[in-house]
Amino acid sequence: MALKITVIGTGYLGATHAAAMAELGFEVLGLDVVPEKIELLSAGRVPMYEPGLEELLRRHVAGLEGSSGRLRFTTSYEEAGEFGDIHFVCVNTPQKHGEYACDMSYVDAAFASLAPHLKRPALVVGKSTVPVGSAERLGRLLAEKAPAGPDVELAWNPEFLREGFAVDDTLHPDRIVVGVESESAEKLLREVYATPVGEGSPFVVTDFPTAELVKTAANSFLATKISFINAMAEVCEAAGGDVVKLAEAIGYDERIGKKFLRAGVGFGGGCLPKDIRAFMARAGELGADQALTFLREVDSINMRRRGHMVELAREAVGGTSFLGKRVAVLGATFKPDSDDVRDSPALNVAGQIHLQGGQVTVYDPKGMDNARRLFPTLGYADTARDAVRGADVVLHLTEWREFRELDPAELAEVVTSPIILDGRNALDPVAWREAGWTYRAMGRPRA
Repeated sequence: MALKITVIGTGYLGATHAAAMAELGFEVLGLDVVPEKIELLSAGRVPMYEPGLEELLRRHVAGLEGSSGRLRFTTSYEEAGEFGDIHFVCVNTPQKHGEYACDMSYVDAAFASLAPHLKRPALVVGKSTVPVGSAERLGRLLAEKAPAGPDVELAWNPEFLREGFAVDDTLHPDRIVVGVESESAEKLLREVYATPVGEGSPFVVTDFPTAELVKTAANSFLATKISFINAMAEVCEAAGGDVVKLAEAIGYDERIGKKFLRAGVGFGGGCLPKDIRAFMARAGELGADQALTFLREVDSINMRRRGHMVELAREAVGGTSFLGKRVAVLGATFKPDSDDVRDSPALNVAGQIHLQGGQVTVYDPKGMDNARRLFPTLGYADTARDAVRGADVVLHLTEWREFRELDPAELAEVVTSPIILDGRNALDPVAWREAGWTYRAMGRPRA
């Protein structure tokens, strides 16, 4: 009999996973406790911008014209318990307020709500990013609360989605990691992922702690690489070097590689910052805090880049104050091809300048609504040209393709001062300078 899958939590991760499971041919029931979200998804719409996700959803949501009908949504844990053979838990694990530690309340609530409705054999699969040791604790909860008792098993299957590439990362993952305690759990997950495994995706089988550590270890390595090149940018500015050429040169070393060696205002978003902080917090609880002290400096370097961009902007408008100065910020999301503004360096810089008296106008291709909700006191424009109109300095802070393709000469016609600070080292300095702009980027020579 074909496996039936439920997905608990239909945010960014859950909505993508549910649609992808339907695409792989399974009957899927998505669950969320927010009725408005269920109503939106049931209409084939998603509450976030993710390329290709809405199209994938519409191919499978029951009741939509031309759909496979394999995907439905509900708010009922009882219905989910009766429906599913495999239950993927995809709820959020944000950073605790005022602490580095991970907030497990959503995961705990999902397991506690699902367990009493597991009355027949089932596999519960955690996909949320959790502190190491969580799976063992949650396994005990299932054993105590699930009526089916030992016939309910637990597995951990961390997600590795990149915003902007989530659909492809789910359907064609670069690796699949499963933490299991039995051959039966491994067999079920091999069945779920048979298509990508058949296409060549590696299938890595581990214990619970290793599976829990993979995501945080990967994010910590990535964050370290980004902060390393940003530290080199600081040295280059002090020594008169060019961090772009430096990154190019070391990137040819196969042991290092070229990816994520672009210096700028640093990383943000809903994963990297909170994941490395939660990792440090958990290491401290385990008595292994010294192993991760380097991550404090990684975090510090990252946050320092935002302050440095504010200082560069102040210097560009005269060096003393932002009062009476107009500052244009190109970018609001933490990365391109997303509408996610969580812990966005671009908005953080914009907010700091605004608080210091600057008149800030922001434009972003996809993140305007979310930015307005988070920073309602900033100014917003409908186009890049409108954003820079009358500006004393322009800050490029999110690497959208639209910004790389802007015509510098056209923009020079509407600014007060043609000064651009490239916070992503992504624009062509020659083209901007030839159009009459003063171009400055972090870690690069002034001319």
